[in-house]
Amino acid sequence: MKICVTGGGGFLGRYIVEQLLAKGHSLRAFCRGEYPELDALGVEVFRGDLRDASAVRQACQGVDAVFHVAAVPGIWGKWETYHSINSVGTENVIEACRASGVPKLIYTSSPSVVYDGQPHLNGDESLSYPESYLCHYPHSKALGEKAVLAANSETFSTVALRPHLIWGPRDNHLIPRLIDRAMAGRLVRVGDGTNVVSMAYVENAAAAHVQAFESLSPASSCAGKAYFINEPEPILLWKWVDDLLALGGLPPVQRNISPGFARTVGRALEGVYTLFRINSEPPMTRFLASQLSQSHSYSIDNAKNDFGYNPAISYDEGMERLRPEVEAYVASKKSS
Repeated sequence: MKICVTGGGGFLGRYIVEQLLAKGHSLRAFCRGEYPELDALGVEVFRGDLRDASAVRQACQGVDAVFHVAAVPGIWGKWETYHSINSVGTENVIEACRASGVPKLIYTSSPSVVYDGQPHLNGDESLSYPESYLCHYPHSKALGEKAVLAANSETFSTVALRPHLIWGPRDNHLIPRLIDRAMAGRLVRVGDGTNVVSMAYVENAAAAHVQAFESLSPASSCAGKAYFINEPEPILLWKWVDDLLALGGLPPVQRNISPGFARTVGRALEGVYTLFRINSEPPMTRFLASQLSQSHSYSIDNAKNDFGYNPAISYDEGMERLRPEVEAYVASKKSS
């Protein structure tokens, strides 16, 4: 098939592209930047912005399926940015698919779309959308997810996947930031370190997207539904952080602060950054304080039952695959 992946040059998107290529499909990527690695793979690259409806329509013409992975992430920024890209941009993808007669749309969502400020333990898809959000990213992604699921029809099959805390090789966001903070002495544990989280190793998350695509049809169980995607068993969040640091020969996190203090600091910083219109991300926010101190784990039973999701790469194997990259990154920081 001919398949378009928005954000095909990104962390998760590139793994999806590679797995689809391995299955013999022809790939097109819709990206804002240049990605020589995609050119080397023989991927047709369309450059454009999700906010440009005409560019999105052009990218979706003549394809058999669209994986909508592109989004602006983060916990700080202007609502207009998040809404125009993650919400309106998703609506542009939906309309482009309809206009071009694309029969399948697989949307990368986030568990944060149902985050209500409370811990989640083995949560499932019955969790409802909250009335309000602590930051713009989950709100904008929730609007996108709602639009994708509402678009499902007899001629246009849609599904939304919610991978939680994607990690693994080639991550240029979460893992480098953790290591940078640790090496600068600014990484502080929030809470007592007993909170558990579900995590999604990146190749497993990509495989879930491919499996959902292969099962998706108007008559399939997954059409018009959202699914949590992660490893079967949750892990201690701060154990994972310490294990990650150990890959690079760095010591575990030594200092900690209480969740209440972190939220108070986060609220104050949000006020200061808003008042003085500071665009950079605050070192702490209420959302971040909650995410770092609370448990967030999710059941993948529905994904297993409806499209056969079965994570193939274990936590230990994933860490070993990540080790060379962490070692190299730490060495480069020490030598600079």
